[in-house]
Amino acid sequence: MSDDAGQGSDHIDRLRGQWQRELPELDTSPMAVLGRARRITLRVRPGIEAVFARHGLDTGEFDVISTLRRAGAPWRLTPTELYRTLMISSGGLTARLNRLEAAGLIRRREAEEDKRSLLVELTEAGRAKAEATFREDMALEKGLLAGLSAHEQEDLAALLRKLALSLEDDGAGAG
Repeated sequence: MSDDAGQGSDHIDRLRGQWQRELPELDTSPMAVLGRARRITLRVRPGIEAVFARHGLDTGEFDVISTLRRAGAPWRLTPTELYRTLMISSGGLTARLNRLEAAGLIRRREAEEDKRSLLVELTEAGRAKAEATFREDMALEKGLLAGLSAHEQEDLAALLRKLALSLEDDGAGAG
């Protein structure tokens, strides 16, 4: 267990030290990455969720309208495309869509080419809300990363991408 680049010890270092004392034969190096990733996520999540709440959204609702906004004009997808992209059940998506439709942020309409199919599209209000919320979220997240230089952020992003791709490739992990 090293004190990386002269930095002080953090919570994970302390946990690893305790486990090293109790189970010295056990390699706790995965905690150095995954334990920190979990703690960082838990630490930043409330601030990000507060951004969504200021815009009258929860995380799931923001996921839907931001997915539609990223799809590009005309900002519409089928429910199947949405729930596959969001990796949620169709029932979970329906509840989100009902709330967003009631708020006037999306509308459901018949597909012109197949009247049996529905499309979900952002309203003008939905596009405006998605963009304003995303802009505020990115400003917050930029501030959260201020402790790292631009180069360090790029290096960390590259390493996390490599890890994410390795987990996708081998089907490891949950969720």
